Amino acid sequence: MGEVDPAFIQEPEHRPRISYIEGKGVPLIDLSPILSSNNVSAIEFEGLVKEVGDACKEWGFFQVIDHGVPLEKREKIDGASRKFFAQSLEEKRKVRRNEKKVTGYFDTEHTKNVRDWKEVFDFVVEGPTIVPASPEPDDKEVAEWNNQWPEYPPELRETCQDYGQEMVKLGYKLLELIALSLDLPADRFHGFFKDQTSFMRVNHYPPCPTPELALGVGRHKDPGALTILAQDDVGGLEVKRKTDGEWVRVKPTPNAYIINVGDIIQVWSNDMYESVEHRVIVNSERERYSYPFFLLPPLSTMVEPLEELTNEQNPAKYRVYNWGEFISNRSQSNFQKQKVENLQISDFKISEKDGLEVV
Repeated sequence: MGEVDPAFIQEPEHRPRISYIEGKGVPLIDLSPILSSNNVSAIEFEGLVKEVGDACKEWGFFQVIDHGVPLEKREKIDGASRKFFAQSLEEKRKVRRNEKKVTGYFDTEHTKNVRDWKEVFDFVVEGPTIVPASPEPDDKEVAEWNNQWPEYPPELRETCQDYGQEMVKLGYKLLELIALSLDLPADRFHGFFKDQTSFMRVNHYPPCPTPELALGVGRHKDPGALTILAQDDVGGLEVKRKTDGEWVRVKPTPNAYIINVGDIIQVWSNDMYESVEHRVIVNSERERYSYPFFLLPPLSTMVEPLEELTNEQNPAKYRVYNWGEFISNRSQSNFQKQKVENLQISDFKISEKDGLEVV
C-alpha cells in the first residue's frame, strides 16, 4: 500500500479533517458490579443498567472497563496478529477470503463503494458454523462456514479461538444489561443466538501517505446486534455524535472495550436505541490494529420490533426482514464496487403517516 490508488479516495464531503474533536462524552462504564463475587446492592446494579441504557440512547456507543476479559488473552491475539500481518502478501493470500470462503485474509474491502485502507483477517467463533445454503426460506440445504488458518504463526488458531469465546461471554453480559435497560427480562435476547453466526475480525491499518484523502473504514453502521471493539493506543475510531452530527474521535482507554449497538438492536428496540454511524481515520506515521467482535444471530432469524416494545401508541416502525438475506446483500459490496448503496434497515422503515412503508 504505497501510492494512493484512486479507488481509496473519498468524495470531498466524506474526507477526514486534519484537526478533530476528542470524544470525552463517550460514556466509560465500569462493569465490576456484575462480576463481583460480593453482594452488589440493588441501587448499584440499577445504576449500572441505567448507565448502559442512557449510553445506548444518547450515543449508541460506550466504553467498558473491569469487564472480566483477561488482559493476557488480549495481548496474545495482538502479538499473534502482528506476526501474521508482517508476512509477505503472497503468504497472507494463501488464506484469502472470497465469496465462497467467508473467512480468512482480505485486503480489498469496500465501504460505501470506496476501498478501505486496511487489511483484515476474519474467523467465525463457532466453527464450523452451519448456515442455510441460501437465504430462501424454502431451501432446506445447509452449508458450512469453516475457518481458514495460516501455517504461521502456529499459535494464531488457538489464540483466536480462546479470545473469541471471551467475546461471546462478554457479549451475553452486555445483552443482559441492554435487555434490562429496556425493561425486558435479562435473558430476553439469548434465544436469538442459539446458532449464532458471530465472527471476529483483526484489522491492520498500515500508515497512509495521504490520510486526508482516504479512510481506514468509510462511514457505516454495523448491521448486526452488538459490536465489541478492542483498539491499540494509536486510535482512529470516530463516531458521529447524535446531538450535532459532528465526527468525534474515541480516545483509546487502556484495556477498555468500545461497545456499539447495531441495526438489529435498533429494530428490536423499535428505535429506542440507535445504530450510529462511525468510521476509521488513518495516519501517515503509525500502523494501527483493532479487534472487533460482531455478535450476530442465525441467518434464518426474522428481525422485527419486539412485541413487548410496541403498542397502539408506539406501533412497529419496521417491517420484518430476514437476517440472512439482509447480510447476503450487504456482503456483495465488500468484494466489488456497486452501482447503488447496499441495503439498509431504513429500507424496511414504516412511515408514521397511515402506517405506510417508506419506499
